[in-house]
Amino acid sequence: MTTFNIHELPADSRVVTRHRVGHVYLIGLNRVPKRNAFDLEMRSELAMAYAEMEQDDQVRVGLFYAHGDHFTGGLDMAKVGNALREGKGGIPEGGIDPRQLSGAQRRKPVVSAVQGWCLTLGIELLLATDIRIAAEDAKFSQMEVSRGIFPFGGATIRFPREAGWGNAMRYMLTGDTFDAAEALRMGLVQEIVPTGLQLSRAFEISEVIARQAPLGVSMTLQSARRAQREGEEAAARQLVPEMLQLLDSQDGSEGVASFLERRPAQFTGR
Repeated sequence: MTTFNIHELPADSRVVTRHRVGHVYLIGLNRVPKRNAFDLEMRSELAMAYAEMEQDDQVRVGLFYAHGDHFTGGLDMAKVGNALREGKGGIPEGGIDPRQLSGAQRRKPVVSAVQGWCLTLGIELLLATDIRIAAEDAKFSQMEVSRGIFPFGGATIRFPREAGWGNAMRYMLTGDTFDAAEALRMGLVQEIVPTGLQLSRAFEISEVIARQAPLGVSMTLQSARRAQREGEEAAARQLVPEMLQLLDSQDGSEGVASFLERRPAQFTGR
């Protein structure tokens, strides 16, 4: 496994850090003294970071992670409770909803790395990413029912789909804590690694994705999401037309040429 040293990245004091390493865009939660609990500033900054990732033509894949010992304590209700009642704290103009519940949809995949506590909104943000890596010490809880509310950031939609109805209800209706092994069993995460290596492993996977044809990667996401949202028939109708579209691209030609010439492909995203 490639060792990735986050301390080698340039300093960034924002509550949501951004760094581009090659074709990978790293987005890091950085409110460490508060266990990365979300206030209005962090909510806004995360939406803007996702938008910047989408707009950067050099970026092919995102990597979502957290600084410190914990992924996130969820919403900082003392900071956002009144704002939510007043309808404030939505997606800022130009931002992209990291929960992918409304507005523009991502064209680029996102790999996530989680460690320590991952509560409420944290699980929902993970469920909105495409591949999830957990540290051995990761602990999860969808505990909104214990606070008099319910999961309103996408868990009621995605948790049953990813983990199965019974598994999702087991934890959404009780608010109980579960560990990384249980998250893996349910399909909430795809791999568990020793604590401290979760970012390295997520970066390694991100680099593999970044070497693939960007248009092909984007179309794969689009097709799979269409099947989820519009049904299998809607997705099936677009399979051949979209494949022909890719074959007519420069990357499509490069893919065929590299196969015939038995060499690694050099994709440009065009």
